[in-house]
Amino acid sequence: MAHHFSIKLNMLDIKFIRENQDLVKQAIKNRALKIDLGALIKIDDLRRKILAELEEKRSQRNLANDQISVLLKQGKDAKSVIASMKDISNSIGLLDVQVKEQELLLNNLLLTIPNLPHESLPIGGPSQNKVVRAWGEPKKFDFKTLTHLQICQNLDIVDFNRATKITGSNFILFKGSGARLERALINFMLDLHTAKHGYTEIFPPFLVNRASMLGTGQLPKMEEDMYKLEGDDLFLIPTAEVPLTNIHRDEILEEDKLPILYTAYTACFRREAGSYGKDTKGLIRVHEFDKVEMVKFVKPEDSYQELDKLVANAEEVLQLLDIPYRVLMLATEDLSFSASKCYDLEAYSPGMDKWLEVSSCSNFEAFQARRANIKYRRKDNKKLEFVHTLNGSGIALARTVVAILENYQQADGTVLIPKVLQPYFNGQERIS
Repeated sequence: MAHHFSIKLNMLDIKFIRENQDLVKQAIKNRALKIDLGALIKIDDLRRKILAELEEKRSQRNLANDQISVLLKQGKDAKSVIASMKDISNSIGLLDVQVKEQELLLNNLLLTIPNLPHESLPIGGPSQNKVVRAWGEPKKFDFKTLTHLQICQNLDIVDFNRATKITGSNFILFKGSGARLERALINFMLDLHTAKHGYTEIFPPFLVNRASMLGTGQLPKMEEDMYKLEGDDLFLIPTAEVPLTNIHRDEILEEDKLPILYTAYTACFRREAGSYGKDTKGLIRVHEFDKVEMVKFVKPEDSYQELDKLVANAEEVLQLLDIPYRVLMLATEDLSFSASKCYDLEAYSPGMDKWLEVSSCSNFEAFQARRANIKYRRKDNKKLEFVHTLNGSGIALARTVVAILENYQQADGTVLIPKVLQPYFNGQERIS
């Protein structure tokens, strides 16, 4: 799949799928998904057949109309033609309903087809993810390191038991310096992305409607992983990507306004149905976490360069916090439904001796823009095209807090506060 080709056509409309069936089948196979493209094509064939009949009947009706007016002008009897026209109109009504039924079936199926992975991705599962680069050396400690759970308990900065009492398991109650650390990180990241990286700060709603979730691709595939409000058809956001990308849903942007860059802090809510038993202790996998997100709307020809910049913006957060991390290019089976290409940033946690994912940076090409109908007008030829959308965590908290507590722990049980966060602590240098 050549590069210029994927930029223009990677939108997965039915025309693209019909003309590139082998390509789409291969993409689905590389993602290890089971989707019956044949069924999709059959429905489209039927839709086209009914549509052709409908066009035929419409032209018959137009002919009959002309005939009737000629007969009436000549003062002749038009009854039989009028009767046959009624029959034609009835069939048009029926065919119209049938076309709409097929279109609904087709659209529902199209919404389940994922984006095409970019040709540069390794094929396979998580074991094929490729470490692109690493930064910083994992610290050597001359004392027995504690896990973040032990540190939180010793310093009394997170109360897991009371969070469970108030809400349920896998929720967090930060307190004292723990709460302050969370707030310091959020402010530090928003200040960095707005002042240095050129993003506009947004504070969006934490609830969105179904159209917003469809637009970014969380629905229909992941509905059971989302928190839904019964009776309102609203969803708690799994990430700020959803409200930020939908700011421009059904809009036409002007080319000279691009790229548009937004950053936002939000809480993020995930039921994570089916993740039971996975890393569920402490701050690693929780149902509500804080995150600062970056979202971009860009011209198609710029989107891969913009992806590199996005990754660099997220990396700078970890570099300024002085936390060792590595950058992974995700393999096809590990890629999210809507993404064409994704890099994960993983921070090193010495207490658990593990790499923790703290950011995902993705290029969706035109996939989300097509679903959410976000276009831009080219200056030179006034042509409308879909924008490319990108997003990345800049970065996700809870796990970043884990990395800070474990990397900055001291032999006496205190935790040093990273230099860049000290101004947000009125100059305080350690949590004790």
